[in-house]
Amino acid sequence: MGILARITSKVSRTQNTTNIQSSSIESIGHAIDKQTVLRATDSQVYSPVNPGNYNSIRTVPICEDPRYFTKREADGFKRLATEKAESARQSQRAYKSLSKIERSDAIVHKSHRKYEGVVADEELAKLRSNAKQARHLHALRPEYARLGVGLDRADNSATVRIAELKSKAKESF
Repeated sequence: MGILARITSKVSRTQNTTNIQSSSIESIGHAIDKQTVLRATDSQVYSPVNPGNYNSIRTVPICEDPRYFTKREADGFKRLATEKAESARQSQRAYKSLSKIERSDAIVHKSHRKYEGVVADEELAKLRSNAKQARHLHALRPEYARLGVGLDRADNSATVRIAELKSKAKESF
């Protein structure tokens, strides 16, 4: 019987005809839900199932046809262009900072998941150690039984010998 079969099936013992269900994946089960694992950290985060809306920014409408502009319009556009250039620089700074924050959040998230993995691995190691100790103690049981039988024999022999001595002593007196 392969290890997978041993892990996932019931073992039957023909000597005492009892069925023992192994402590296995089958009996332990799991609560790992794929949907929960793959759920986005925020409903607005971009992904293949939420690609965003592809909106853009347009300060002024498209100038579809060639045209002449007045001095007043040109001055207005110049002021607006200067304003927007400064706003663009500030927007770049803000987006750079937002990106840095996202990277930091991702570092913390990954570090936490790594920590959780270590906790899970070490918990398994601790339980494996407990199981090893329990198996060792079970292996000692026959020797303890032999010791007990030996003590019972010694007690019985001593009791018989004492009874014999008492009987001899009674015969002598």
